[in-house]
Amino acid sequence: MSNIKQELYNKCVAYVQSRMDAAEQAFKAAEQASNDDTKSSAGDKYETGRAMMQQEKDRNTIQLNEANKLMVALNSISTKGASDIIETGSLVLTNGGKFYIAISAGTLVVDNESYFAVSAAAPICMQMMGKKAGDEFEVNGKRYRIEGVL
Repeated sequence: MSNIKQELYNKCVAYVQSRMDAAEQAFKAAEQASNDDTKSSAGDKYETGRAMMQQEKDRNTIQLNEANKLMVALNSISTKGASDIIETGSLVLTNGGKFYIAISAGTLVVDNESYFAVSAAAPICMQMMGKKAGDEFEVNGKRYRIEGVL
């Protein structure tokens, strides 16, 4: 089962890396467009184009910074060993799904099984934290029973 945790961790890293790569490519494209616009424009149109390209670069910088924060969060997670108590890095098996507590990366599939990669700050995780197998909790009117913690 720890192999599954490693696979989930690797998928989370790949998810963050793809977000970082996309943000970097978009930033470079906006920078290139800004440079091209500089060569071919004049007057107010030039200033408007430059401002729009700067906004685009700023937006991509923010996305890159957010992805970097996710990578830092992932780097703090151990994929070795397991605790009986739910914490960041835990794989939690419930009657309502399987949750990997790491970052919010959506549904990940390992060995044809679906797992929800969720942030420790997600409402469902806040209800799970500190609990152990056999405990129950409720989120949005739905009752969950913890069947296992890995």
